[in-house]
Amino acid sequence: MKRLIVLRHAKSDWDADFSTDHQRPLARRGTAAARTMGVTLANMDQIPDLVYSSSAVRARTTVELAAEAGDWDTTIELSDDLYGTSADGALAVAAHAGPEIERLMLVGHQPAWGTLVYQLTGGRVQVKTATAVGIDLAIASWRDIMTAHGEIAYVLQPRLFTDGSWDLTPGA
Repeated sequence: MKRLIVLRHAKSDWDADFSTDHQRPLARRGTAAARTMGVTLANMDQIPDLVYSSSAVRARTTVELAAEAGDWDTTIELSDDLYGTSADGALAVAAHAGPEIERLMLVGHQPAWGTLVYQLTGGRVQVKTATAVGIDLAIASWRDIMTAHGEIAYVLQPRLFTDGSWDLTPGA
């Protein structure tokens, strides 16, 4: 059994100074949401063994902030192939993970992430900014992900964890 965690980048700043869509940064709200998701995943013992992230600034920054806030000891690899990709393109990237990786995270963009969740599970999920979807896959190797079918283990949105009632300290 493998677990794929699909994380959409946090809210980006459309008013910032950027020359291409690839360079669009996070908004202040996105920065807070990325940190919240990092701590939330750590508190749930859902730190990924490996992260493949889109090379877009907003995706890369999302996972870097999440890892820092959640105190993840995780390898993060940037992939140009996850920027502007399809669900199948994202799965092709995931297929590169080694057999020792039990929990893999893909960080990227809509609409591919919603399509990816549906393709793997048949479930329709609103993958809003900074949403993490955990998917359990009955595969022994990530090479088998192209034809895998799984079940949604969780859908986490940062707004669920920011009302003041959660202790967002890692390990709490």
